[in-house]
Amino acid sequence: MSTDAIVLLKEDHKEIRKLFKEFQDAGENATKRKGELVEQILEALTVHTYIENECMYPATRELLPDLEDDVLESYEEHHVADLLCAELAAMSPDDERFDAKVTVLIENVTHHIEEEEDEWFPKVREGLGRRKL
Repeated sequence: MSTDAIVLLKEDHKEIRKLFKEFQDAGENATKRKGELVEQILEALTVHTYIENECMYPATRELLPDLEDDVLESYEEHHVADLLCAELAAMSPDDERFDAKVTVLIENVTHHIEEEEDEWFPKVREGLGRRKL
């Protein structure tokens, strides 16, 4: 298994995308399954966000000060996702706004993942190299 931080974060992204797809494919009346999937999504996002906020972002800010704006934007995107996750954790899967809130979470997190993988990670990889990652 790789110890390259970006490779590990991309593996997390892949798992999170898989959970999102399972939720989207679950069907309109799959309330119980959707509730289970949201529990898994919340756990995966909590762990992933912690790793980025406590390890990746601070190290990047220190070692690559030119990426400060990217890091600050990422913190804010995490903040929005955290608020949605907290609201979902307090909701029941049969709440009328549950599916809508999960959809907004999926859209926000997917946007964040795409930005990281397409724009931010390449800059970090170029600036730090595989050894430091």
